[in-house]
Amino acid sequence: MIKVEPSSQVCGARVTGCDLSGELGADLVAEIRAVWLKHRVLAFPGQSMDDDALERFTIAMGGFGEDPFFDPIEGRKNIAAILREADEQAPLFAENWHSDWSFLDAPPAGTCLLSIDIPPHGGDTLFADQIAAFAALPAERQDHLRSLTAIHSAKLAYAPDGTYGENEREADRSMAIRPDESANECCSHPLIQVHPETGEEAIYSTLGYIIGIEGMAESEALPFLMEVAAWQSRDEFVYRHRWEPNMLVIWDNRSVLHKATGGYEGYRRELHRTTIAAHAT
Repeated sequence: MIKVEPSSQVCGARVTGCDLSGELGADLVAEIRAVWLKHRVLAFPGQSMDDDALERFTIAMGGFGEDPFFDPIEGRKNIAAILREADEQAPLFAENWHSDWSFLDAPPAGTCLLSIDIPPHGGDTLFADQIAAFAALPAERQDHLRSLTAIHSAKLAYAPDGTYGENEREADRSMAIRPDESANECCSHPLIQVHPETGEEAIYSTLGYIIGIEGMAESEALPFLMEVAAWQSRDEFVYRHRWEPNMLVIWDNRSVLHKATGGYEGYRRELHRTTIAAHAT
């Protein structure tokens, strides 16, 4: 039986007592899924997993989701390297709050990261619990947010003129990011979403991938979104995860935001990433 050690923060837990390197039994998968839905972010320390094991785990948790704008690692179709070389000078990747690929029609339910090369310090990942953030709002504010539909797009990040666009090639970034004109497309999602597996309400995504609100003028939408974003990332809603070698982390994109942090200058950092497909309803 697995052992679950909740963090002392708003979400997150360490899970031990299981070996994820081999085949995964149905009972173990069901147990992990139940714990995942409860704690939103799970860390599995001390795992001896390779890329085959990472793929097996992802399939067991729901199958592979779409991963636009990244090239996969050699020999794989569904694993990307989140990589920063020791001497890299490019701006830090994913340093703003977001939910992975929220601009897709069917965004991934979850994301998995397997530590490959971990610096001795720095590189924490922050998670903001959006179920807790919504629950803490006054009822009137909740009702207002429920009435809104957000316009999502990847254009600010992955369009040719975006943050990771063609001009960024001069920055000599290690990651295999591939900007594309398709990033300019837009998709709408309710600002408040009901989790398809738990029924809980959460604020879904934030500035960066949300570029507007349907029926709201841009001059009004931007300050509104900035106000919401400030609430979403308040300290009481944030869990700080510290990485270890041989660790797998899985999080629920439907209930948390996440962002990268630096602080490991001069050290190489690599994690292998998969996304878990949207939950079939």
